[in-house]
Amino acid sequence: MALEQLSDVVQRCQALSDDSYTTEDHDVFSVCGRTCIEEGDSVQVLSIVLDEKNQDIVRCMGWNLLPSLIQVLLKKQDSKISPCLAIFRHLLQTCRPKELLIGLLEQLEQDDPDTIAESLHLLLNPLQKVLLCLGSRKASSLGMTLSSVLDQVAKLPLPHTKEQEEDDVFSLCRTCTDLIDFVKPFVHEARQNLLNGGEQNKSTNKTAGEQGGDKEDELRTELLKFSMKTLSHPLLELQLRDPDTLAVSPLRNFATEILNTLRAIGESLPSLVFQPVLKRKQVEGFLEEEVRYPKESLASLAHLVFVHHLAADTFPSVFSSVFCLRCNMEHELYEKSLVRLEDGSLPSDLLEIKSFLTVPQNLVKVMTMCPQHDLRTRGLKVLQLSIDKFDTEAKYNFFQYMLKTSHHSGVEGYVIKNIKIQIDNALQPGKSNAWFEGPQLLPLLRKVLILPDGPETDLLQYLDRVMESLNLLRYLVIRDKATENQTGIWTELYKIEDTFLKPLRVGVNMSRAHYERELHNTMETKKGKTKEESVLSVSVGKEKLPNMTSKSQIQALHSALHTFDMIESVLPQPTSFTPEGVLIASGSSKQKGLELLC
Repeated sequence: MALEQLSDVVQRCQALSDDSYTTEDHDVFSVCGRTCIEEGDSVQVLSIVLDEKNQDIVRCMGWNLLPSLIQVLLKKQDSKISPCLAIFRHLLQTCRPKELLIGLLEQLEQDDPDTIAESLHLLLNPLQKVLLCLGSRKASSLGMTLSSVLDQVAKLPLPHTKEQEEDDVFSLCRTCTDLIDFVKPFVHEARQNLLNGGEQNKSTNKTAGEQGGDKEDELRTELLKFSMKTLSHPLLELQLRDPDTLAVSPLRNFATEILNTLRAIGESLPSLVFQPVLKRKQVEGFLEEEVRYPKESLASLAHLVFVHHLAADTFPSVFSSVFCLRCNMEHELYEKSLVRLEDGSLPSDLLEIKSFLTVPQNLVKVMTMCPQHDLRTRGLKVLQLSIDKFDTEAKYNFFQYMLKTSHHSGVEGYVIKNIKIQIDNALQPGKSNAWFEGPQLLPLLRKVLILPDGPETDLLQYLDRVMESLNLLRYLVIRDKATENQTGIWTELYKIEDTFLKPLRVGVNMSRAHYERELHNTMETKKGKTKEESVLSVSVGKEKLPNMTSKSQIQALHSALHTFDMIESVLPQPTSFTPEGVLIASGSSKQKGLELLC
């Protein structure tokens, strides 16, 4: 029935010009033609399509057969594939390019990853041929096609192991290879346009502005958008393998070709990588700077260059390691750039650059807020690496900044520990410096040896900072004799007593009394409760502790009291500084304090 209707509409249209076909003619041809293909009558459809008398009809209506043809070709049924493939090829040669483009793009939309990969493999080459037929009007259509293709690529799973890439289990490797083959003729054309434009300007002795050269070539713009988008996905999320790990890597080749594409269309890779530092020339066109060069794409580019060493030969060796660090700090390549530097090589004036302060702040967030232990540890490692690379003046200023902004006792304690290390280095023979001894050190010590909230300071919250501060104080009066006073600590002790030690003693006593009272109340409450009623709620200060059993509450309160004992054991009492510079810990806890602080 469908075949008869198809034959009837074709015979009727043979006598008409192509602008005389009615909407009904189009509908009947589309519905009946697709039905014939789906029901296995593709040989008869092929005969109709190839008939010379029907070429005007095929040119106008043939693209409507694409959905059924492509579905058959994707299913790869041997009995149907040969005539359907012949029809498909004839349509590509005969139908109007714009209509073919629309029909092919509609068939790209898939949801199943296996079907997506097969669809792209089947349609990329036909799409390329259709686009090339559009001549100079192809740029916007190419942009639309590349956008649709990359949307489909984004649905494909990424290989996470070497074996998955070798076996191409998700067909991403084949798809990336197909994609590079697809864009090659357009890249070549854009490159030729660029070269021809430069030669024309030279021959006429006119500037680029006089020739309108500041206005971007649309084909080049679409290829730039494509390259930037592939850098953000899939390349930003892929784990590329080095040649030693995987000799033949399609994904590594794909990354290399994307970088080659950027170079071919006139983009300087060094300028792109160093964009955060180098002020780029403003280019007129319909792409704003942030859209033209997305930050995540530039970060991916920097990763490919500095981690995987792709296109490294295009980078002049004149760029110093410090300059590369400045450019890559915001590209998540901070650690990779730091390891290339010598210890103590970063000068203090770099701290005037915003990123040299915001990146450590982000590291602190990772160290204190990230739920994954390995990432918190990694953040601490990178922070220490940063400290090691600063020179002494930069370390001094960085410590001051971190004490002011970190707002976390553990981080502040870690900074104070580093201050102690730097003072110890300065006191070594022949290693004296002006920043960690003498008058210059005292302002830094005053920021360390102080309680943030005086006697009301929450000692449990600030335990790390308090213990490291006491540790530093003990080290100073033992290491720096009163007769030498290299650090200036001995002339500062009376201030330290008033601003740090005395408030700390008061705070310890107040906190102990409070927790002892809470412990007494909790134990009294426990006596009056049955086992079924043993879940309590306790407030410590203004903070309400989580509901827990009375036994757990008592253990928590005992732990807090033990903490206060530990602080007091290393807390020097008034007049405990002897002229010889020996710091005596309090009462019977003297030996315990020595063990903790030495």
